[in-house]
This record gives sequence, structure tokens and C-alpha cells, in this order.
Amino acid sequence: MDESRASHGLIQWHGTTIIGVKKNGRTVIAGDGQVSMGNTVMKPNARKVRRIGEGGKVIAGFAGATADAFTLFERLEKKLEQHRGQLMRAAVELAKDWRTDKYLRNLEALMIVADAETMLILTGNGDVLEPEGGIAAIGSGGNYALSAARALTDYEDDAEKIARRAMQVAAEVCVFTNDRVTVETI
Repeated sequence: MDESRASHGLIQWHGTTIIGVKKNGRTVIAGDGQVSMGNTVMKPNARKVRRIGEGGKVIAGFAGATADAFTLFERLEKKLEQHRGQLMRAAVELAKDWRTDKYLRNLEALMIVADAETMLILTGNGDVLEPEGGIAAIGSGGNYALSAARALTDYEDDAEKIARRAMQVAAEVCVFTNDRVTVETI
């Protein structure tokens, strides 16, 4: 927990793992279901990956504070409407708002978003990043899932199989990640 939160006595909701894998024309985002507060599992089956936008053509997964993530999902949906479903444009506009708006600046979350063509990581620092090699991961177990997916990509052609196995590895190693996985595919 960072010092500013600890000094104010605020409890931090911690941990999750979200992975995105883009391979052979398919994009998958997978996330675990665990919500933890400190060392306690508060909920084992949260849905941190969902479809958004008109017709569910965009999938998004979040790591961080739940209420903050819902705010960001809503804002991204509005940006998608404003920019006729163009994910890159909507993501850049959201990132600008996220960095400059006093309210949004305090939101604590990261997102992986994707449509049929593009996969991006969005951060509160205004970053809109396209992951190298078609694999992105965020959250407390993100580095474990990312490493597993990168190792598997040379041996497996199915994006969903890579994402599911990477999530399994993360759940075995990260205490803030469980094996109740939600998967969305485009």
C-alpha cells in the first residue's frame, strides 16, 4: 500500500490479473475473478472483463479499484459513441481526459481494450500503448501471465488457449489471482 493511502487509513483493494492475446486473427482478453482487500478474499467471482460499445465490438478488462474501472468503462463507451466505434481515437481521447480531469486523475485502474484490429493498454498517466508481440498483461499477476503467454506463443496457435494457460500460471503463483476466469474473444 502506498504511503499516502496508509497515512490516511484507507484500505486498498488489491490485485487481479488481466491478459490480452492477439494471434491468428483472434483477440482474447481474460481476467480472474478475485477481489481482495488486504489479505482477505472479498469476492471470488467478479467479472473484470466485458464487452462494451455498440454491438459489443470492443472487449475490455480492468485491474484496480472496481468503482474506478466502472467509471472508465462508461467513459470509454461514450468516447466510442462519439468517435463512431474507432477504438484508437476513443482511447486517446479517454487518456487525455484521464490525465487532465481533476476527478478522473484520481482513478486507480489500468485497462486492456481491444477490437478486431487493435489491442491497447490504457493508464491514468495518459498512456495508450500497443503491446509488442500481441500480448499485454496488467495487475498483480500480470508479469506472471505475460511471461507464460510469451513462452507459449511459439508453441501454441490458439489465442484463447494461450490466455487460459497464462491465467492458470498466474493463479498458481500470485496470491491475489484466482482460477475463476472470464474470457471474451473477438
